[in-house]
Amino acid sequence: MKRAKLFSVLPTMLTLSNAACGFGAITFAAKVGPENAGGSELFIAAILVFLAMVFDMLDGSAARWANQTSDFGAQLDSLCDGISFGVAPAFLMLQYNHLTSDVALPFQYHPRLLWVIAVLFVVCALLRLARFNVETEEDDSHDSFSGLPSPAAAGVVASFPIALRGLRELAADNEATAQQLAIWLIPAIKVALPMITLAAACLMVSRVRYSHVFNQLFKGRRSRQHVIQLVFTGAVIFVVREMAVPLIFCYFAFASPLRAAWERLEVVLRRGGKSRQV
Repeated sequence: MKRAKLFSVLPTMLTLSNAACGFGAITFAAKVGPENAGGSELFIAAILVFLAMVFDMLDGSAARWANQTSDFGAQLDSLCDGISFGVAPAFLMLQYNHLTSDVALPFQYHPRLLWVIAVLFVVCALLRLARFNVETEEDDSHDSFSGLPSPAAAGVVASFPIALRGLRELAADNEATAQQLAIWLIPAIKVALPMITLAAACLMVSRVRYSHVFNQLFKGRRSRQHVIQLVFTGAVIFVVREMAVPLIFCYFAFASPLRAAWERLEVVLRRGGKSRQV
């Protein structure tokens, strides 16, 4: 009985660790201001979001391994995900704007617009989590998802503070090419991040199909294509280092909808060609 109770507590503790990381991310991001302009606080906050993703992956596996899956665990998981993958990334996006306030831009976002985008991200994350709970059956294989998963959407937003740390190191580099690249990328990311956050929010409540990367990579036999993708991903990480994180997450988030839009366009063009022939 003690062993069974220990197993039932383990998934719950992993889920609550997810929420603790989300709260910690908000706490560190709140320290960003004129007196803390080094960027380490936002970097730590982003790392905590990714750590919350690790706990989110482990709690479900631990519950299935211990044969302790329950409705309570599913609801608790969504509540914790709402903090770590809804509120925390939205707050990071707002604080990123404060952290890079010294960056010269051709235009500035109105603070109210940034706030609205952050609220929409939180709302869409909560809707995504609630829909997942309602639509997912207990024996679901989780080979794919309908809509961008909230951890992936959070990873898209949280990846940019990590990239910013690497870009600022490049800006301080003695090499002129590296400096020019960093000087161009830092303001470009500041302009793009709110729109990327808004796009990720919309994709969470969409019906675009996304594959379950963890299950495809680490379960069952792997095809040659999977091996090539892993090698290519490793090469990208080695070459661009911190910038690989937003590249990988943005590719996962936006490749599927772009592919679906291209396939639909091909169908429309094919139908149009047939109608002209008739």
